[in-house]
Amino acid sequence: MNGVGATKRLADTTLISQAVQSRLKSDILDGQFTPGSKLGTAMLQERYDSSVGTLREALSHLLSEGLVEMSAGRGYRVAPVSRADLLDVSALYIELEERAVVDSVRHGDAEWETEIVASFHRLSRIEALPREERIRRSSEWLACHRAFHLALVAACRSRWVLRVRAGLYDHMERYRLISQKHRPLSIHKRREHELLRDAALGRQAEEVGTLLRRHLAETTDTVLRYAPQFMPEPGEPGSD
Repeated sequence: MNGVGATKRLADTTLISQAVQSRLKSDILDGQFTPGSKLGTAMLQERYDSSVGTLREALSHLLSEGLVEMSAGRGYRVAPVSRADLLDVSALYIELEERAVVDSVRHGDAEWETEIVASFHRLSRIEALPREERIRRSSEWLACHRAFHLALVAACRSRWVLRVRAGLYDHMERYRLISQKHRPLSIHKRREHELLRDAALGRQAEEVGTLLRRHLAETTDTVLRYAPQFMPEPGEPGSD
């Protein structure tokens, strides 16, 4: 019984740690914690009702993912954003996303098509709302946006491409949120997502790749053009 009890306690502890890690990661990705902000232990304990040990384990995982940094003598903080980081991450992400979607379109089955239609429908309902409402529901938009783009690449046969692509997607998410908040009213992604859906369902693999590359590059360009104050270079004010 002691062995069974110990195993259960370990399993419960692991589940709690994973839940805290998931919540903290979501809060970072949807902007609840701004880039570069400190992640004080006392504040995190109160926010997530967790022990110091559980928080350290969660922070350690996010540290390995590059979403959290640790400064000597200054504790943990959310990884900062910068122009150099945006350009580096986006270039790699676009390359892998294009490769993944082309392969996915060529090999997707009927179930893959169904998920694209369903995920686009959920996303388009939010994107049809007025801008202020979309911003208020940014967490929901981010989740639906993630689901749609994941559906597009889900049939890619390379597990490694999908694995690395997932990590890069998380890093791009923070820049995507900046783009969403600061781009002009005239820039609307709904039509772009519609074109991606149609080309994917029409099995136009190369066309989907071209559309996706343009779609993703525009996010990067928008952040650099309309929110440069959030893109300090290393050593500039706001970069640390």
